[in-house]
Amino acid sequence: MDALVDALVERVRGALGGAPSARSAEAAFQWQYGAGWDANVTLVPREVIHAAGRTDGRVARRIDHTLLKPEATREQVVTLCEEAKRHRFYSVCVNSSNVQLCADLLRGSDTVPICVVGFPLGACLGSVKAFEAVEAIKLGAKEIDTVVNIGALKSGDYQTVLEDLAVTVEASRPYPVKVILETSKLTNEEKVAACVLSRQAGAAFVKTSTGFGGGGATLEDVRLMKRVVGGSGIKVKASGGVRTHEDAWRMIEAGADRLGASSSVAIVTGGVGEDGY
Repeated sequence: MDALVDALVERVRGALGGAPSARSAEAAFQWQYGAGWDANVTLVPREVIHAAGRTDGRVARRIDHTLLKPEATREQVVTLCEEAKRHRFYSVCVNSSNVQLCADLLRGSDTVPICVVGFPLGACLGSVKAFEAVEAIKLGAKEIDTVVNIGALKSGDYQTVLEDLAVTVEASRPYPVKVILETSKLTNEEKVAACVLSRQAGAAFVKTSTGFGGGGATLEDVRLMKRVVGGSGIKVKASGGVRTHEDAWRMIEAGADRLGASSSVAIVTGGVGEDGY
């Protein structure tokens, strides 16, 4: 498997024809989860967390608490932010129209607002994604999650994919960009290509799914993505279908550095979340 992945990586690099790398996102900021973080901690059984009525903070600080449904109300966004502050989730992740509200509600906390751009299809112009990123950052977003141009990727048009990603990365500086691959729509070769291109563009993370594309994160995809980007300083986010404490730890053990979930409270308190994103 490693040999196959290495061969695919080299094929993508060759197809780019020596295109220059974008400035590394890792050089723009030092990404860390805080002092005392131990990535090799042991899974605490759900019944222990539930019985103690406590939050698993080791998982909570990896969670982007997410509300991206188009019908999301102001009241639901307020609840999202209150939950995020209570459980100390790393962030809340919302559409651009809700960024300013979240930034206001989260001010003074250690939870940050994240905005998705080009969401959920990734089919708009790269310049449109970049513009949305700039506007979201003006409103208070501290990270940007962008959707890869899936059609260009599946067409093997790697230069277009790279340019699409790089313009958003550049527009978002100094804040990190996560690239959503929508893995359920891709072959393994296309997943590898998307990871290589994300790395070339200077992204900080590769991310599995939008939650709207007919599939979510799988352990196999997280492992594959980690295999491609793990040595480069780029991180992996598992999103879509992570609903329980056990789901979260399985994704972390597979290589996920961050988790996107709408069932975040259930995950950190030992409950079972509902479907949805």
